[in-house]
Amino acid sequence: MVDPLLSVKNLMSGYGDIQILWGVDFHINEGEAVCLVGANGAGKSTLLRTLSGLLRVRSGQIAFMGQDLTNRSPRQVLSHGIVHVPEGRRLFGPMSVLDNLLTGAYLRTDRANIRHDLERMLDLFPILAERRHQAAGTLSGGEQQMCAIARGIMSKPKLLMIDELSLGLAPKMVDHLGEALQKVKREGLSLLLVEQDVATAFELTGRGIVLDSGRVSLIGPTEELSINPMVQQAYMGIA
Repeated sequence: MVDPLLSVKNLMSGYGDIQILWGVDFHINEGEAVCLVGANGAGKSTLLRTLSGLLRVRSGQIAFMGQDLTNRSPRQVLSHGIVHVPEGRRLFGPMSVLDNLLTGAYLRTDRANIRHDLERMLDLFPILAERRHQAAGTLSGGEQQMCAIARGIMSKPKLLMIDELSLGLAPKMVDHLGEALQKVKREGLSLLLVEQDVATAFELTGRGIVLDSGRVSLIGPTEELSINPMVQQAYMGIA
């Protein structure tokens, strides 16, 4: 049996004296796209911050490609191939689109391939090619999200985690982002998406994790979750 790419066991984490995650267990296989859904305050962003090393693990284990990454630094997590695109994009506003993309490659040692990957990102997101010399802070919300995702891919991750893919974006822009993510997934990139629009999340991924008050309440294929009465009522507005 092939080991999963990411394995999370009995994970507990939080902020200060407040515990948010309670015994979270799940895995992601290589090349798989998984969504993480739940109500506001369920712990979705906390989970991504813990996986990326921004929050301490209180107990439990995070293993990636067979290596224990529990409580490793964000830099160490990134160097192992886990990239976190946070909610709010966090671009360097005064810097150009090109320079923002290049910051994603700062830990890479294969310098000869960086220019090739940069051109690949501009092909994947043509609007960024048009805006390449424009300050990232002047882009629209959708364009900034494209830039943030492209910057993440420039790190050559094995797992790309995106927090709130569609937040504040027009449906057409969400469609463009979805098409781009499907392309990189076909190239072998694994995805973990936090998405407020559950229908969109289920369209883009093959398996879903439902987080409720910091605990995993359901895991399964998205086509099954999409017809689950509890999921429909709680997260999809279907009575």
